[in-house]
Amino acid sequence: MRDTFIDRLIDLSLDEDLGSAGDVTSNALLSSTAQGKAELWAKEEMTLSGLEVFARVFKRLDRSVDLDFELSDGDRTLKKQRVAKLEGPLKVLLAGERTALNLVQRLSGIATMTSKAVGVIAHVKGTKLKILDTRKTTPGLRGLSKAAVLHGGGTNHRIGLFDGVLIKDNHIAAVGGSIREALKRAKQNAPRLVKIEIEVTSLEQLDEAIACGADIVMLDNMNDAQIVAAVQLADGRCELEVSGGVTVDRLPVLAKLGVDYVSMGALTHSARAMDLSLEILPPRDVPRIKPRR
Repeated sequence: MRDTFIDRLIDLSLDEDLGSAGDVTSNALLSSTAQGKAELWAKEEMTLSGLEVFARVFKRLDRSVDLDFELSDGDRTLKKQRVAKLEGPLKVLLAGERTALNLVQRLSGIATMTSKAVGVIAHVKGTKLKILDTRKTTPGLRGLSKAAVLHGGGTNHRIGLFDGVLIKDNHIAAVGGSIREALKRAKQNAPRLVKIEIEVTSLEQLDEAIACGADIVMLDNMNDAQIVAAVQLADGRCELEVSGGVTVDRLPVLAKLGVDYVSMGALTHSARAMDLSLEILPPRDVPRIKPRR
């Protein structure tokens, strides 16, 4: 993800929080020269993600802020563990606190949920199943969310509409309802080296998609019996992806059915924010602000 895009995201988030008046609470309590220290703590077990953007929030406010990380993205924390130490202007530490925490909590939630999903199929003997994310991400957080999936041990699907052909039901409807016509146009007009994936909802559609040369077929909302039949029908002629309401509890079963991928929108749209906090350390000497007259 480009640094310029991340900076735009951070600037927008800080503008949303600070407005035109800035942090009126810190301005009332602290002098502009007050320096301080803080610590980032994980309050539960989790897989970390978003530490780089966490640091970038404070650096965006003041490059003098010093951050010392004791863990890295992708690391697993203990139930209570210090993640980082910060030092810099107290006003900056307080001004960036909420924005930085919102990002690292959200992204660590995605990484943690992904890690759990990957973990439940890790011991299924002989499985080739890979856990994929989707484009169901919070606007503006696509790149960071997909990085969090990688930190959790998952695999990225396409990043956006620009880097993969995925023909879904609405595309098929837009060309008159024909899978054959949709695949024909894709093969004629898509970049030559890009794989072509198409969504199907029945074994009949799968058979047609294979006959028309689809590289990957997405089995949408099929039950286990249908998936077994689809694997037998495909017989290695294309890769198969399962999609539609997939839960972590269902993954061990899917891992045994012979499909190549399972895509889970829940990884990025339903992962809860993890419990991390930024704790300001009490200073030894507190500079006094002269009251306004």
